[in-house]
Amino acid sequence: MSARLPAAATPNEGGSRFFGWFRRAAKSGMDALPMHLPVRLGGADIAQTRAAPVRVAGFDQPLVWVTIALLMWGLVMVFSASIAMGDNPRFNRVGGYSESYHLIRHAISLVFAFVAGLVAFQIPMRTWERTAPWLFVVALLLLVIVLIPHVGINVNGARRWLPLGFMRFQPSELAKLAMVFYAASYMVRKMEIKERFFRAVLPMGVAVVVVGMLLLAEPDMGAFMVIAIIAMGILFLGGVNARMFFLIAMLVVVAFATMVAASPWRRERIFAYLDPFSEEHALGKGYQLSHSLIAIGRGEIFGVGLGGSVEKLHWLPEAHTDFLLAVIGEELGLVGVLIAIALFLWLTRRIMHIGRQAIALDRVFAGLAAQGVGVWMGFQTFINMGVNLGALPTKGLTLPLMSFGGSAILMNVVALAVVLRVDYENRVLMRGGRV
Repeated sequence: MSARLPAAATPNEGGSRFFGWFRRAAKSGMDALPMHLPVRLGGADIAQTRAAPVRVAGFDQPLVWVTIALLMWGLVMVFSASIAMGDNPRFNRVGGYSESYHLIRHAISLVFAFVAGLVAFQIPMRTWERTAPWLFVVALLLLVIVLIPHVGINVNGARRWLPLGFMRFQPSELAKLAMVFYAASYMVRKMEIKERFFRAVLPMGVAVVVVGMLLLAEPDMGAFMVIAIIAMGILFLGGVNARMFFLIAMLVVVAFATMVAASPWRRERIFAYLDPFSEEHALGKGYQLSHSLIAIGRGEIFGVGLGGSVEKLHWLPEAHTDFLLAVIGEELGLVGVLIAIALFLWLTRRIMHIGRQAIALDRVFAGLAAQGVGVWMGFQTFINMGVNLGALPTKGLTLPLMSFGGSAILMNVVALAVVLRVDYENRVLMRGGRV
């Protein structure tokens, strides 16, 4: 007995209905099922359900919290290191300093830096890439203006600051960020010819030399060293030929050695570094280093307690700026110094990771810019800590994010906001969105 299909369910029509239902179910099911990407951000997997997400995962929150921790710790230590400065006749004005003078100024700088960071985070990286050459030109103009008599502020023989009313702005800090963007955009534009020395590297070398001449005229050799390392780091990370890179490195070493040899007071600093406690140097060029080492030695393992530093009481010059780590070592001991080193090491490593992630997404400019900021933060921290610990000759570089200094804090926060923007755009792309 043969079975007969109902008229409404002939093979063709029934199959059509079945496959039509299957396609609709599959489509709705795909919308409901998560599509996991093989990427881990901030320790968590990122999942996406649609190609054009309405909401984005955000940004690297651990990086934000570590930055805030360093800023707040710096605020506390600046207050501790500067609380006795009002009693020092060297710093007395009409009425002298109050105990909270530097604390208030540093807190105001943090507020301005926070606002500037929020603004910088809103700017897409493609906008930074387009404006990189112009930002570099602006930085050069400011470096020229600061050298004009009666315009730039002269402090202890160095003309490095411009008066802005609410703060003193240091153009060399802007020049560091401008060099990050300019070098990153330069490598993107010269990607095809990076194997040819003169066409690929010489123009960048000229730019660094021009900036260096302006900085040495201030003089500010520390900022010049940081900018030269930023440029070299981005050239290396951008894929410049290895032989070419080592040739550049040797030229840079020879250039700095020549500058030190040609300057009597720079030579004196080297000799003082080698023997800071000698009778010749203890009250001269080795004074800061010797008292920095005394402060760190007094701290031992756990320190003498927050606020208990003796060296900050008019013995250690620039305790709230260049030698803030020495106060940390005295008051919080080896434990405090190791925590600071660990936080900066993590910060630098995380920034470099975000840059590598951007390059893996074929966003070369954003990746190189982020890694340039990592080179900047890591190298300047290394130099400052090395000077405080007696491992390097004295050099006027502050501890990023922590030392007193309005323009330095401002540009540090803006640079980290740019890194967070890179991370934000990375996450948008990996979730299927557009930037």
